[in-house]
Amino acid sequence: MKDVSHARRRLVMAGSAVGAISAMGFPTIVKAQSDKIRIGHVTPLTGFLGPLGEYGTMGIKQAIDEVNKAGGVMGRQLELITEDSVNPATAASKAQRMFERDGVTCLLGEINSAAGLAISQVAARNQKIFINTGGNSDELRGKSCNKFMFHLECANSMYVNTCGRALLQQGMVKGKKWYFLTADYAFGHDLTRVARNFLAAQGGEVVGEDKVPTDATDYSAYLLKIRQAKPDVVISNLAGTQITSFMKQYSEYGLPFSVAGFGFDTALAWGAGADNFVGTWPVPWHHDINTPTAKAFVAEFVKRYGKPPENQAWGDHVVLKVVAQAMTETKSTDTLKLIDYFEKGAQFDILKGRKGYFRSWDHQLMQEMYTMSPKKKGAAKDKWDFLQLGASVPSANESLEIIAPTRQENNCTL
Repeated sequence: MKDVSHARRRLVMAGSAVGAISAMGFPTIVKAQSDKIRIGHVTPLTGFLGPLGEYGTMGIKQAIDEVNKAGGVMGRQLELITEDSVNPATAASKAQRMFERDGVTCLLGEINSAAGLAISQVAARNQKIFINTGGNSDELRGKSCNKFMFHLECANSMYVNTCGRALLQQGMVKGKKWYFLTADYAFGHDLTRVARNFLAAQGGEVVGEDKVPTDATDYSAYLLKIRQAKPDVVISNLAGTQITSFMKQYSEYGLPFSVAGFGFDTALAWGAGADNFVGTWPVPWHHDINTPTAKAFVAEFVKRYGKPPENQAWGDHVVLKVVAQAMTETKSTDTLKLIDYFEKGAQFDILKGRKGYFRSWDHQLMQEMYTMSPKKKGAAKDKWDFLQLGASVPSANESLEIIAPTRQENNCTL
């Protein structure tokens, strides 16, 4: 009993000391931490997707600073905890650690579709939200969907349907022969599956396909096979730095075939350079979009980093703003309240001409997309300015859902 009483006296004394310190205007470390809302950010910072993850991290850090400068969320500051996801197994491990050790309210980010799936399973077990900002695979919105996963990034079907419209207008589909280069992992396989379906429905023909390892740097063998096949169109379903390498070497070989791609990030074209960029490509966002909030985002990004943001920077920036709006309007960080808010059709300024919203049945953000093609020689103002932004897809008088997968195409049961 003496030991218990002594321990109790020490606890009371410690509590009094903490109270005295707080009363003097020195908040305790524990209190300071508990006052912050912790947000987890997991994305690849190394490997073939690393250049995109770096942009994503810059974008979300800018958003955190902007929200905190404006007073935070419900009077509380946001704290960002960010990690390199590396691969699916590591991504899952780091996601679990963020929930258990760091106490994050939600997870944002990722680019690799396989890693996104692994993170979503961890989020579901912990009953916390994960919003995917870079994984395109339709499967994530289809048979692998779950109640706790949302998608700010566009699905592969949306990329294919957006670029497909432009290719139809250019006469590059019906009766044409396509040759695919496919990134050899979940994203690439799924993208080529969707692209094959589109081509078949429009009366085209596949004359060849090569699955390209994600660490490939030499494309000469593939380009020789393309030369022999003599396709009408070479289709890139590559990812990350694969796209940069492909563009440079395609230009060196001087092949005469038209080029298009269904997966694209502007940073990868910048890496290839104006002299090597060819073809028609889909993109969810570009820094030339002319809306007040888009221009403000770009101006601040350039001020901070000395270069314009690309689409992954946009995605990770916007997702933080989406979460902050949801918490502010629900006055809560509770997972189920936030899910309900998203599923009821809340609209968000996503730095485009039209606001976006999450579909209730697959949690995909409905939004405009665009196409990119080369500007005329000499038209670029700087080394980032050789990409020509196309019109928004869908057009202003069309439903945002016409480019997205339907329930029949992408069966999802939440």
